[in-house]
Amino acid sequence: MSDDDDQNKDSDNADQSAIDEMFDEAPQKSAASSMQLNEIKEEIPDTKTLDQEFDIGESMASDVTAIYDIPIQVSAVLGRSTMQVSQLLKLGRGAVIELDRKVGEAIDIYVNNRLVARGEVVVVEDKLGVTMTEIVKSNRS
Repeated sequence: MSDDDDQNKDSDNADQSAIDEMFDEAPQKSAASSMQLNEIKEEIPDTKTLDQEFDIGESMASDVTAIYDIPIQVSAVLGRSTMQVSQLLKLGRGAVIELDRKVGEAIDIYVNNRLVARGEVVVVEDKLGVTMTEIVKSNRS
């Protein structure tokens, strides 16, 4: 071993001694209040969070049945047009109002005046209907 190695060992021992002294000078806790890491037990609350309320695959239909009778308004908007009142008053039977959409373009589907989807117009027997082709993500947080 060289003198440099001996000096490095002495330096390391001095550093370790300084660290040991710092911990020895730290205030000591009483034996009753000291706790070892293996003695720490995590207390898990017995309450369930919203995402734990139902087991996977468990039906929550009984909890949502209360909202089944709430009325909503569903609107399918083919397009829009703006005009002056004088133009509106001139409209008569057979008048055509030009809309801002093209043939085949998706229509907007609103629920309670909130855009929720887009779709296409379909004919079901003798009535018009709408097929949803796209669900619009809400921008609410």
